Amino acid sequence: MNLQIVVDPLTGPEIAALLREHLDDMYRLSPPESVHALDLSKLRQADVTFWSAWSGDELLGCAALRELDGWHGEIKSMRTALVHRGRGVGGALMRRILEEAEQRGYRRLSLETGPQPEFAPARALYRRYGFDVCGPFDRYVEDPFSTFMTRTLAGAHNRNER
Repeated sequence: MNLQIVVDPLTGPEIAALLREHLDDMYRLSPPESVHALDLSKLRQADVTFWSAWSGDELLGCAALRELDGWHGEIKSMRTALVHRGRGVGGALMRRILEEAEQRGYRRLSLETGPQPEFAPARALYRRYGFDVCGPFDRYVEDPFSTFMTRTLAGAHNRNER
């Protein structure tokens, strides 16, 4: 599979459809107050970098990195199109996010996902990339519909203080 990951301006109909599918799934699986997925307008904020993964003209998946502060980033909107699941798209997007987080000098990278069985493949992906379950971070609170995960980044100890 020829995979290209690009910073996405969030203007194309393909990405809008994939994000709509993502939000629809989140609302199907969790009560509204427990859905933390971002819509298009929130993904366009200055503190968010959004990538899409393509093979030619076909959208395979997407992911975003939100800066919480100068040392801590949050993964948002990880999604692989249903027909492309299990083909390495999520891993490729995760490697891109980790690379960017390291370049930015983040000490920590965290995420929120669901505890339901439908999220098991996502949790397994995050564990493969060194994420461990943790408590709520940033503005999150304990929630039975949330699993919080985090990892320390390798470059954290090599970075000069700002």
